[in-house]
Order: sequence, then structure tokens, then C-alpha cells
Amino acid sequence: MLTDPISDYLTRLRNANKAGHRVVDIPGSNLKRQITKILFDQGYILSYKFEDDKVQGNIKIALKYDKLTKEPIIKKLQRVSKPGLRKYSGSNDLPRVLNGLGIAIVSTSHGVMTSKQAQQENVGGEVLCYVY
Repeated sequence: MLTDPISDYLTRLRNANKAGHRVVDIPGSNLKRQITKILFDQGYILSYKFEDDKVQGNIKIALKYDKLTKEPIIKKLQRVSKPGLRKYSGSNDLPRVLNGLGIAIVSTSHGVMTSKQAQQENVGGEVLCYVY
């Protein structure tokens, strides 16, 4: 049993990036699926596939690398809100990552979204992680 499944998700992505893997398998959940969709929409991953063969399912993520330098597109994945210390932000206090070059993923009452989308919808929530 994992105490922090989001941290496990980010660690699996981070490790696969550093090892140079093309595809990574991650145990699925609804929150992880929403984070995966955001990463795909923002251009941080190449593609994804949800497999519902088991009880919780599986997520296959194809990682994205630079064509010339072969370096990963995702430079850093940082967990912000942890089970021991939750970090919440109002709609006016949502963080900007690398002065707008990165994204902050926020869990709001309207669903999981980037901090820019949350500011547009004028909702705050729990800041899950930073991606850049």
C-alpha cells in the first residue's frame, strides 16, 4: 500500500526519464488519469493509453524527448502538496512556475487543471505538483 500515490506517479515518470525509457507503466487511478491528460495537453508527454484490464487499471505513457539532443522534455517534476503537509492556494495566489514557462497542477472543486485554467475559472485548490 502506498501512502502517496501521486508522489509514486511522479517518481516513476522521473526515473523513466533519467533512464531514457520510451514507455513507462503506472498503476491507474482517476486522479493520475487526469494528471496524465494535462501533461499530454501541455506537450510534456508524447502519448498515453489507459488499460482497464485489472481492478485499478494501468496507464502506459510514452515519454517525449528532444529530437536533436535526446534530452527529456520534462526537466523537473516536483511534488508540492504532501500527505503530511497540504498546500492550498486561492484563485489569486496560485503559483507561476518558472515565470510562466512551467505548469502547476491544481486539484480544484471543478476538477484537476493547470494553475492558468484555475485562474481563468476563478477557483483555488490544492497545488499538487510543478512540471517544467
